[in-house]
Amino acid sequence: MPESLAPLTILRGETRLTLRLRDEPAAGDRAAVRELTSATGFFSDEEVAVAVELVETRLAQGLVSGYRFFFADGDGQLDGYVCYGPIALTKSSFDLYWIAVRPGAQRAGLGRRLMDAAEAGAHELGATAMYAETSSRPQYAPTRTFYRRLGYRPAAELPDFYGPGDGQVIFEKRWRPGP
Repeated sequence: MPESLAPLTILRGETRLTLRLRDEPAAGDRAAVRELTSATGFFSDEEVAVAVELVETRLAQGLVSGYRFFFADGDGQLDGYVCYGPIALTKSSFDLYWIAVRPGAQRAGLGRRLMDAAEAGAHELGATAMYAETSSRPQYAPTRTFYRRLGYRPAAELPDFYGPGDGQVIFEKRWRPGP
């Protein structure tokens, strides 16, 4: 088993949990991603539908879809996932499409582990940059802090992008070309 797919251990409170990390979506992930993204309280119904659509596209088209995933399963449920992939018409830029962690598993290192897996996967495919987009609303301050702690820097801010008072912040992380 590749190291990136080795079981993950996180601490939830004082409880040590072992999660299984996998990179292939399954039919049940449509419902699991819908439930997980809804449970975070961050995403609108439209955003949840888009998250599910990316899973459906990958299931229908396979890797040619451009969508790559890591899913962290634990205790009979999806505790977190990340979706990333190459940006069309670029040579080595990748987009972080989604990352979500179940509220009960947040602040235990799972988001960082999912990002590490996505970054390693992108780098193996020749990525020299990863871009992550998020809202400028106060609700997303923890998300922006998360990206900064992982070494991402704000590359652009588009005021009122999502709507009045809701700008888009684009974060960037660069690497040297991989193998």
